[in-house]
Amino acid sequence: MGGAGDRHGAGRLADAVVGEPHAPARAGLIARALWRKQRHIMEELGPGLITGAADDDPSGIATYSQAGAQFGYALGWTVVLCLPFMVAVQEISARIGRVTGVGLAAALRLHAPRWVLVSVVALLAVANVLNLAADLGAMGDTVRLLIGGHDAVYTAVIAIACVWAEIWMAYKRYVRLLKYLTLALLSYIALLFVVKVDWAAAAVGAFLPRMELTRDAALTVVAVLGTTISPYLFFWQAAEEAEDEQQEDDPRPLREHPADAEPQIHRIGVDTWLGMTYSNVVALAIMIGCAATLHAHGITTIDTAQQAASALEPIAGPLARTVFACGIIGTGLLAIPTLAGSLAYALGDTFQWETGLSRTPNQARAFYAAIAVATLLGVLIVFSPMDPIRALFWSAVVNGVAAAPMIVAMVVMGVRADVMGELTLPAWLIVLGCAAAGLMAAATLAMVVL
Repeated sequence: MGGAGDRHGAGRLADAVVGEPHAPARAGLIARALWRKQRHIMEELGPGLITGAADDDPSGIATYSQAGAQFGYALGWTVVLCLPFMVAVQEISARIGRVTGVGLAAALRLHAPRWVLVSVVALLAVANVLNLAADLGAMGDTVRLLIGGHDAVYTAVIAIACVWAEIWMAYKRYVRLLKYLTLALLSYIALLFVVKVDWAAAAVGAFLPRMELTRDAALTVVAVLGTTISPYLFFWQAAEEAEDEQQEDDPRPLREHPADAEPQIHRIGVDTWLGMTYSNVVALAIMIGCAATLHAHGITTIDTAQQAASALEPIAGPLARTVFACGIIGTGLLAIPTLAGSLAYALGDTFQWETGLSRTPNQARAFYAAIAVATLLGVLIVFSPMDPIRALFWSAVVNGVAAAPMIVAMVVMGVRADVMGELTLPAWLIVLGCAAAGLMAAATLAMVVL
């Protein structure tokens, strides 16, 4: 008996060491199990992850790059400060979408004065089109930086590809594509392993608030706030929650069956916290990376994201430049559909069109036309004499103007039983939502006055 056991043990050891057929089979089973687990995690994450990642669009990357280049590690705390406010605002919007079964514009149309709805959607339209132009221009320039050629051609091709995917790709496949595009943000975390970082200084900058009392420092803080908490993200996450609900076996909004709300509210919380934390970790990584390279070598002015990528090459080598540039393209491909889609949802809910990416083009012609027209207007601005940096600045101003009243409107709707039924907002979301509105109002005022 002992000899047989020894032989079996030796055989198992040989499998492990030599790699007999059993070992590859087991390895294959493990690999498939890991792939299924990874896919399950990605399926569970949804609007919060996509929304958070879309916040780090090329225009946001430019803002974080400038903050790191000009002030080094000193303003990392602004990103950390934004996180709880960002989470609260996005969770409020997600809850409204899931509980009511409609997007924010539809909720405003049903429960707010008409002038509030028209004002907010008009501001959203202006800000989104300007932001689309800035992001499309940045992506075209970045592709040219990597492979040469004409940036105008790349801008047009990228715009067409984004519109095609949003209109013609099946909804579940399209959402899955957006989820995997969020992995592009890992390039900025990878950048930190390519460059030399003073981690002690980076930790102090992230967790010890301090700021030079100068106009440039104040404007940079305002810009970080404006690019981090943006109204198009509110509209997108609420609309996607409502649309995801319509794809389930029981498509009724949660207010009509509150007994089933607990797991969904929990999922929204986890999804939103993970998505916004991911977004802000990446933003902090961009600041730190630019502080460790550009600021450390005396480069303190960065107007665009692609300029940051170009400036990295002589300092940290072509690999750092390529990693940074690929992140710009990947996040742009995620942000363009989010910007155009959030505007289309808002217009559709305002004018009571048939809306939704799960609809076919024939079922929602006006909705998909709005996506195409918004993207086309962005391309036209890129080709116009308008300075993209000025467009970016004014989009931040308009976003700031729209953000504060929009957050107030969401909080008011969230506490009303006639809107949310039994699922009104908890106290912590009300407090953080009101604080976020005050913060955005102060930031907007500072941007205009300074």
